[in-house]
Amino acid sequence: MSSSEDLVVLRREGLYCPAGDFYIDPWKPVARAVITHGHGDHARIGMGEYHATAAGMPILQWRLGDQVYAPHDYGEAFALGQACVSLHPAGHVLGSAQVRIEAGGEVWVASGDYKRQHDPTCDPFEVVPCDVFITEATFGLPVYRWPDTPCVAQEILEWRDECERRGEAAVLLCYALGKAQRLLAELGRFTDRPAFVHGAVAAGVQVYRDAGIDMLPTVPVSETAKGADFAGELVIAPPSAAGSPWMRRFKRSQTGFASGWMRVRGNRRRRNYDRGFVVSDHADWPDLMRTIRETGASRVIATHGNTDAIIRALNDEGIAAEAFRTEFGEAGEGDAE
Repeated sequence: MSSSEDLVVLRREGLYCPAGDFYIDPWKPVARAVITHGHGDHARIGMGEYHATAAGMPILQWRLGDQVYAPHDYGEAFALGQACVSLHPAGHVLGSAQVRIEAGGEVWVASGDYKRQHDPTCDPFEVVPCDVFITEATFGLPVYRWPDTPCVAQEILEWRDECERRGEAAVLLCYALGKAQRLLAELGRFTDRPAFVHGAVAAGVQVYRDAGIDMLPTVPVSETAKGADFAGELVIAPPSAAGSPWMRRFKRSQTGFASGWMRVRGNRRRRNYDRGFVVSDHADWPDLMRTIRETGASRVIATHGNTDAIIRALNDEGIAAEAFRTEFGEAGEGDAE
């Protein structure tokens, strides 16, 4: 159970470190925030100052505009109050970080969102030994197990070719920041044929390109001639584009959705997608459990997601586990993944 001496506690504003007088990814305005990454459910407007990775600054500046930023290199120790803090790669998206906090002879690590699969668009996850590990549990059920992403990229190209034979556009829906760029990088290993992108995707792609990330060439749909035939082309768009007037420019099309949620076939049927591709920017069940063990933590706090299953599994292994009920994921599981 939590105590008054815990390095991180749950307040109405978010996860709070009393020793350092700062919040981690707060969902209400606070004076000092440490931000794990630039997704909208973790980085919000209204903070007095934003501590984050230098690698993640382009995304924060794009999403939040002119703010008081304090960039830190991965592994760089800095003092906040009585706490020694450092940021370490989380492998989630460009610039994503875990927050290591040391104070009072204890080390806590707040993971933020993370994954263990290889991703050519961001630094790989770093295991950080700690006494207490705060882990996400977005896919904290044993059914969630990811295939190799390069294999999924080949499946997407095969689907595009099928659509070409049918005279259809292959419209692939995925989260516009992180997922889209990762897929473009993976697809670039097998083809140099450009993909067309929705405006919401194009903006994030440019941020990644400016950061030096190599991806498949892209063409904004908005820059194509009126009445253009997209048959046989791969088009990448955010989930919000499905069923919108924007889809009318494609005379005939199929829709696919790239997400960890597609591991459960019923999700694809309920959302009425033609194809589902299993690719996630979060850890699957085996990697969640492996990561927790590798940290050596004797106490684990699970946040946002399927926390109950992971708590039961950890308790069965003799690891003390509990949950923080957070507001992460407010954008909706389908979109934010």
